Amino acid sequence: MQVFRRLGTLPAAATVLTGMTAVQMTLVAAGNITDFGTNQTFVRHVLAMDTTFQSPHMMWRAITSTGVADAIYVAIIAWELITALALIAGFFAGIRSHLAGRTLPMASQLSNLGWVMQLTLFGVGFMAIGGEWFQMWQSSKWNGLSPAFQNVIVASLGLILTHLATKESKQAANPTDGSSN
Repeated sequence: MQVFRRLGTLPAAATVLTGMTAVQMTLVAAGNITDFGTNQTFVRHVLAMDTTFQSPHMMWRAITSTGVADAIYVAIIAWELITALALIAGFFAGIRSHLAGRTLPMASQLSNLGWVMQLTLFGVGFMAIGGEWFQMWQSSKWNGLSPAFQNVIVASLGLILTHLATKESKQAANPTDGSSN
């Protein structure tokens, strides 16, 4: 019964979400490496702004150099790999924490690092820079805003869940503390 009680906790849910996100980010990075050309084309078109409304007031932002576009794409893949590694490490630290029967702050810190990196990539990189600066929202063919938003939601939920789990663990460790933080 103790096992089920531990599995039904917020820290366990945070660990499961960390593992799920780690698998997803690993598959995203692996897909971009093994099928390099597909998303390379996507990045080149977004940066070139060649399927936007072509407003002369915006086109000065376009990056048409394939070398620069490819360097940006390689940087994206590297960021995805580091994000995946942080989440994988957070997942295994979370498992160790549950097996030890105590809270290990490293699990939360690693998971949070991965989710902040995921938020940065998809929120700042794809939604803000790709979506607005390079006007990706105008393209019917090269628009990745919906998948980016999905990633932002998952990472945000992970951060919230981890925060709540950490708070719950601290309260369980200090039941007579009486603080409302």
